[in-house]
Amino acid sequence: MEKKRKRNQKAERDGDRKPKSVPVAENLKQQPFPSHSGPTPQECLDIRDTLLSLHGLPPELAKYRKSQSTVNSEPTETVLDGLVRTILSQNTTETNSQKAFVSLKSLFPTWEHVHDAETKDLENAIRCGGLAPTKASCIKNLLRCLLERKGKLCLEYLRDLSVDQVKAELSVFKGIGAKTVSCVLLFNLQLDDFPVDTHIFEIAKTIGWVPAAADRNKTYLHLNQRIPDELKFDLNCLLYTHGKLCSKCSSKKGNKQQKKKEQQKKSNDDSCPLLNYYKELV
Repeated sequence: MEKKRKRNQKAERDGDRKPKSVPVAENLKQQPFPSHSGPTPQECLDIRDTLLSLHGLPPELAKYRKSQSTVNSEPTETVLDGLVRTILSQNTTETNSQKAFVSLKSLFPTWEHVHDAETKDLENAIRCGGLAPTKASCIKNLLRCLLERKGKLCLEYLRDLSVDQVKAELSVFKGIGAKTVSCVLLFNLQLDDFPVDTHIFEIAKTIGWVPAAADRNKTYLHLNQRIPDELKFDLNCLLYTHGKLCSKCSSKKGNKQQKKKEQQKKSNDDSCPLLNYYKELV
């Protein structure tokens, strides 16, 4: 057991130069792009190291890292807190979603208070995060169904389940999508999964990790098959961070004329390390 623990710790070190290979899926139907060979484990490691030296792991995300769990002095966030926080982060900025979560927790000290509150009061509490009616409805439904199914407002039992079991459990709650579940798996349960948000989706297409015609769901399935488990957390955090900071990695930023100019510059632009990497791939 001690030897296994030491091997796991070694694999998590930033300087580990030997990523594990990704096992071939037992069911090829689960591979949306079976003929698309990228990314390889080495490519994942190279980009992880490149972005780690450029950005470092953001402290607000690094606290969820497995290797930090034993040294982190902050109280562990409950799974239910993490799930609601993720719901509030949908289609808004980090700043606004954080304000909404703080407002929610300050007005309703417990989840029982949220469960018993009027929907309009809950909407007002989280309005600064945007889409208040939709998110309030989702949270109320989650709490109501959870209380009916488990008899208490707690999701800590998910910590004892596998990835597939967690997905099955959370899929019964209306409004809880695949990306939200994936975020809970990676950050709150510290299980090996790879959420694909808008930033990561755009970068994956830009650097050729998925075909240009890929949608987000197929990108999620493909990257979870191809990226080594021991690199998923770091790479996810770093790609997300880079996507927010680098306008050249997102086709969603700027008007159409500006986008066209940026696309024309990509072939000779060395300011983004991922674009340089893309040039090596093609």
